[in-house]
Amino acid sequence: MSLTKRILSCMLLLLLLALVLLNAWHGEQEKRQEKTDFSAVFCEEKEIMETLADAEQVEGPENKKIAITFDDGPHPVYTKQLLDGLQERKVKATFFVTGEQAENYPELIERMDEEGHLIGNHTYSHVQLRPSNRDTFKEELIRTNQVIYDITGKETEYVRPPYGAWDKTFETELNMFPVLWTVDPLDWCSSNAGCIARSILAKAGENDIILMHDEYESTVQAALMVVDQLLKEGYEFVTVDEILFD
Repeated sequence: MSLTKRILSCMLLLLLLALVLLNAWHGEQEKRQEKTDFSAVFCEEKEIMETLADAEQVEGPENKKIAITFDDGPHPVYTKQLLDGLQERKVKATFFVTGEQAENYPELIERMDEEGHLIGNHTYSHVQLRPSNRDTFKEELIRTNQVIYDITGKETEYVRPPYGAWDKTFETELNMFPVLWTVDPLDWCSSNAGCIARSILAKAGENDIILMHDEYESTVQAALMVVDQLLKEGYEFVTVDEILFD
């Protein structure tokens, strides 16, 4: 065979080999593309499922109730700000008011009642029950009940005894139920709203009762921060009676 024929034969073999390799490469690329398309579809479906799961969690707040409560008010400035914020968010709260403050600011008691908040008794002058003042304590409860009734026309069933000191015999004597708390951020000793909010969010869970005081600006700010975050987490804010008896 001449040199020219040998060169042509080699070139032909190389060309055929190149065609075979090119065909094999195209086949591999198609497999990779199919795998990529499958992964993309799988990931997209997974994202959709996760989004739906999150949506279902948010749409089912009836299983995640929580109550936020406020003592010592109403305050002429900060309680109004708080009520504005709660109304904007369509959130219900429980207010344990003193008779003295209720007498001073009856328009705020009326507004609490009209907007669906629960009003409870916190004695007339924030007196703490002691063995030596049982009768005085009872008289303050009765007096505050009358103040609230004169404003709202409604009987008061719930009482938050200052500092948690209580005598169970009052429950039958006055037909009142004591309400304590499960989360206490000690908001009265801090002016840092962010710190107060973080303290609550670190502890709050389903069916908790949060204790706050609506006579401080920092408390109002912290309360609305907490409400916004817990609403995002799917919580429903209810009055304490729903936590205690539902």
